Amino acid sequence: MTITKSGRNTGIWVASIIAVVFGLLTIKSGGSVLFIDGLARKEAGNYVPFVLWFNFLMGFAYLAAGVGLLMRKTWAMWLSIFIAASTALVFLFFGIHMLNEGAYETRTVVAMTLRTTIWASIAVFAYLTFQKKAR
Repeated sequence: MTITKSGRNTGIWVASIIAVVFGLLTIKSGGSVLFIDGLARKEAGNYVPFVLWFNFLMGFAYLAAGVGLLMRKTWAMWLSIFIAASTALVFLFFGIHMLNEGAYETRTVVAMTLRTTIWASIAVFAYLTFQKKAR
């Protein structure tokens, strides 16, 4: 792992930036559909309310995790693991919704795959980094 001049791990810095940007985009896009009756809601099509609310609320957790990781706080590692696990669980419930012939958009499948992959990666990376730090 590369260490910057400030002594921070470059990987943690990148993971933090990804988490914060992802969080801001998630809050903006989810909030536009949830709270503004306009073009964003119309373009959302057959959105699944529980998935939309989950993602919107988790956007704030993404921000917290990103800032915490940047500050090298152990709780941010645990928050990242929680985000990854809960996203996978909501993705599972979304799959059940699809199997029960519930309305959905294909982009939701793509978005949940991306969210699950990104947060699983951040969680594993954070865990490995903090475990190495603990030794």
